[in-house]
Amino acid sequence: MGCDRNCGLIAGAVIGAVLAVFGGILMPVGDMLVEKTIKKEVVLEEGTIAFKNWVKTGTTVYRQFWIFDVQNPDEVVVNSSKIKVKQRGPYTYRVRYLAKENITQDPVDSTVSFVQPNGAIFEPSLSVGTENDTFTILNLAVAAAPHIYTNSFVQVVLNSLIKKSKSSMFQTRTLRELLWGYKDPFLSLVPYPIPTTVGVFYPYNDTADGVYKVFNGKDDINKVAIIDSYKGKRNLSYWESYCDMINGTDAASFPPFVEKSRVLRFFSSDICRSIYAVFGSDIELKGIPVYRFILPAKAFASPVQNPDNHCFCTEKVISNNCTSYGVLDISKCKQGRPVYISLPHFLHASPDISEPIEGLNPNEEEHRTYLDVEPITGFTLQFAKRLQVNILVKPARKIEALKNLKRNYIVPILWLNETGTIGDEKAEMFRNQVTGKVKLLGLVEMVLLGLGVVMFVAFMISYCACRSKNRK
Repeated sequence: MGCDRNCGLIAGAVIGAVLAVFGGILMPVGDMLVEKTIKKEVVLEEGTIAFKNWVKTGTTVYRQFWIFDVQNPDEVVVNSSKIKVKQRGPYTYRVRYLAKENITQDPVDSTVSFVQPNGAIFEPSLSVGTENDTFTILNLAVAAAPHIYTNSFVQVVLNSLIKKSKSSMFQTRTLRELLWGYKDPFLSLVPYPIPTTVGVFYPYNDTADGVYKVFNGKDDINKVAIIDSYKGKRNLSYWESYCDMINGTDAASFPPFVEKSRVLRFFSSDICRSIYAVFGSDIELKGIPVYRFILPAKAFASPVQNPDNHCFCTEKVISNNCTSYGVLDISKCKQGRPVYISLPHFLHASPDISEPIEGLNPNEEEHRTYLDVEPITGFTLQFAKRLQVNILVKPARKIEALKNLKRNYIVPILWLNETGTIGDEKAEMFRNQVTGKVKLLGLVEMVLLGLGVVMFVAFMISYCACRSKNRK
């Protein structure tokens, strides 16, 4: 009887030990299996989960616009007053709904090339008004003229055409005209052939961004989706030194197994540069744990605060030795037009930039850019890309519309918020195929290990107690 009991207790302890060992073995083996599966599924080639979502995003992407309506145009023109603006919006468009085109795999260097078609569909139900709403905004052609044509004689000629077309420093335009283009009356009078259509995003519809050439990850999973070249070049030819490099991915995904300590680098053709995001916080998105990466203020700092930014300081400085910060001169990328990019409402910009403008209210929560990245796969499941388009206006003695100005203005035209969140159906698929399986595996490992250890300890204690009792 005693032997039977002791044998049973030993058998229980052995079973517990086996379960614990199996649970312990399952940890590295399970992790290895997960890693192997993920590495296979994030490769950008026909048949993988990543490829299907990469060709055409399963996420509905919206681009919201807020327009800065100028309230005191005459005061500014005559007295060089502060520009009073009133934000109006959102006006919402659906974008990025078109699949990538001209997809070509190159097995020699493990890359895939493509172009991303552009398209925007107005969404009235998500907008405060229609595309025919009008705004008082800066006259884009008049403001750009002295920057593009610096010769005094040419400016005199342009001034006569500006007056003849009854153009001024400000103009009234509809939303559709401002965003997608209008025939400018002043440029239409220029006697030699130049583009006469002007718009903040003109041309957009029926155009394409690219060609992009990215690594497909087949040879090295740590390079998946990283851009090898853009428009056939590895550099942009806009900036000096390393600032000109095309770094990282397009931000739709990153190489898998993302650590919180990793700096996520990505290229954005909208701002004509590569930029980066750092870990901000842990978030749960539709039952999926994700890491929120944010664009740090340091990325927009002046070279005085962040020496790494010295090569984003252009010849066309707006302050001594580039001590102003928070704006990026992308005129080289925009055929010489004085376009400056910033965060909305000049968030993280130096006070001198926003001083001549009234009506701005920078807010970290509303105006920052972030990416919510699922760390196992590296997929971006939610994002908000926020940026502001501004035009630099300088006094120009030969152009009457600008001659009374006594200071430089970086005039905000509009800001946009491009957002996308993984849909419920895609989130469920993601939970089932990725995070759910990983969670289940982790649970099984912990249950086996925990149960095994408890069983082993309990049966061994019982066995020792039994032996002691029998001896007495």
